[in-house]
Amino acid sequence: MRKSIFFYLLIILLCLPIKLTSQTYQLSGNPVNTTGWTMVAPTVVNTDFVQLTPDTNDKSGSIRLNEPINLKYCDKWRVEFDFRMDSNQNYTGDGIAFWYLANPPVASILGSGLGVSQNAIGFITGFDTYNNATGTSGMSKVHVAYGQVQNTTDTNNVEFFNVPGSSFHSADLNATQPFQGTTYKHVEVSGEVDPAAPANWIVKITLDGNLIVNQSFAPSGAAAAMTVGYFGFSASTGGARSRHSIKNVKVYVDKIPLLQTAITKSICPDLAGMAHIDLTTFNPQFTATPSNYNFTYYITGSGTPIPNPTNFEYNADTNISVVIKDPTSVLCDNNDATIALKVAPIVTVNDTTLRSCFIESSPATGTFNLTGASVTLQLGVTKKYYPSLTDAINGTNEITNPSAYIAPNGVVYIKVTNSNGCYAIAKVTLIVIAPVLSTVLKDKTICIEDKTTLDAGPGFVSYLWSTGATTQTITNVGVGVYWVKLKTGECTATQNVKVLPSEQPVITNVDISSSTITVNVIGGTPPYQYSLDNINWQTSNVFSNLPRGEATLYVKDAYDCDPIDITVTIPNLVNVITPNGDGVNDVIDYSALAGKQNLTFSIFDRYGAKIHQGDKSNKYRWDGTISGRKVSTGSYWFSVTWNENDKKNTPIKYSGWILVKNRE
Repeated sequence: MRKSIFFYLLIILLCLPIKLTSQTYQLSGNPVNTTGWTMVAPTVVNTDFVQLTPDTNDKSGSIRLNEPINLKYCDKWRVEFDFRMDSNQNYTGDGIAFWYLANPPVASILGSGLGVSQNAIGFITGFDTYNNATGTSGMSKVHVAYGQVQNTTDTNNVEFFNVPGSSFHSADLNATQPFQGTTYKHVEVSGEVDPAAPANWIVKITLDGNLIVNQSFAPSGAAAAMTVGYFGFSASTGGARSRHSIKNVKVYVDKIPLLQTAITKSICPDLAGMAHIDLTTFNPQFTATPSNYNFTYYITGSGTPIPNPTNFEYNADTNISVVIKDPTSVLCDNNDATIALKVAPIVTVNDTTLRSCFIESSPATGTFNLTGASVTLQLGVTKKYYPSLTDAINGTNEITNPSAYIAPNGVVYIKVTNSNGCYAIAKVTLIVIAPVLSTVLKDKTICIEDKTTLDAGPGFVSYLWSTGATTQTITNVGVGVYWVKLKTGECTATQNVKVLPSEQPVITNVDISSSTITVNVIGGTPPYQYSLDNINWQTSNVFSNLPRGEATLYVKDAYDCDPIDITVTIPNLVNVITPNGDGVNDVIDYSALAGKQNLTFSIFDRYGAKIHQGDKSNKYRWDGTISGRKVSTGSYWFSVTWNENDKKNTPIKYSGWILVKNRE
């Protein structure tokens, strides 16, 4: 073969940064769809295949994927394609190469091997039909090179690349599996990381189902430092020629599928300015089955894994690269995931105080508009209100009526949260402005018939009395209940005041003894004054030497109100009876008092024993007998009690002695 034919197989496992499922690169369809691929003439699409070269001498063509592929994280890869080399002559050549190169051909490459770049760096697999060593055609060999192939002459191409552990040359397969012919050959190339030497690939190549290669290949020379490359196909002709064609190309990039590749998160810093995040919490956002994979996190640009991803700390915006590895090695690792960590803006608050006028029905409490508390100047924040610091931290027992919150003196807490979820808590001191009442205005007691003046005192912004007056004082006020609204600052207190009628004294009873009256009084406000004519007054409650008949008694207390009065009867006093039947002083008779209420007439001997009870049956008389038998001559005591027929039914007691003279 004049030009070496390399079949370069390297799959791209972990490329395409925003792929949500496993990616397969293909050349298929009729006509073949070459979107995303670049062809170097004379390569063209011909119906359902790509013709790398025509059956013409001295031609070199290629096709490559436009996107570079990073195979650093691929544990496995696989490529399938069909090739055909056919010619209308017997002197055929050269062959087809599949490659993964850091420097793919960008123009037609003549005079070397299989259209591969000069000084090609990468992995090359060639299907060679021309023996450059003997200058003959009719050969069918597979060559593999993993390193840097000079490819500048017919004797330093892939056919002559011999680096132990990095190269392979099959026996001539022409007798059993000739590459030339009109029938397509099916090729499968697969590779996986050699567990015994992780830098190596274990490569298997089958041709129409027959295993051709199965060995570990180590990267040699410049290929050992290679990280990205382009994969594609090339072919060439020289003095020997063939039409070189490929079809049904599939390069499987079985990367771990991602739901998304880039996440941005703003984290609230602590008081020291450090933000804390558990990086593993992002795993379910990258893949639906995070438990199936291993995640490693790096600060972008660093090759050292983050040692504590569950408690990562940072104080400036930081980019994180995430490598997601399939422990079963079925899928290629995915290094497309990134996390952009931001330090979220902090919330700045200040404590403040709210004051509220007292509620009249509950003076120890006030109605506070918590939404009016000025605790921050920042915009775009939300506020929630809580009765305690613990509630604010935990988000429990939120105050649901912050614009009309009723509370006594105390504190509440406002949790201010920005759009990033950062928050700060402000303390608001609540002060209930107590009612300011007049110290001058007091309840008054006056005579019920009098009037008085009520004075709320100076120092208030305004006054409003229940009478409608708006002055400090109101005059000509009678007995009753009044109120005045007193405004101090913005608060108004209602103060009630009573004008009470003085309690009048009450005559509890009157004692009459002979011509002396004793008036007994309770209630009202002592000292009392007494009078028989409402003109002349005395402080003594005893009146002496009164004539028989009716007398009016007047009493007033210290308020000097209109006096109370009572009319009493002073009975005719009979001191001696001579019950001898002569019709003169035979009986003691108080029937004249029969119109009084509860009239009682009793006679007692000198020992205090009652010996007679006067009542209606005996017409309130006594004839000096006991049960019809005359009593002994002597002195006896009598007592007459009744209630006057006035509003108070004033009790009257009239007592004295009587001499009974019985003549035998």
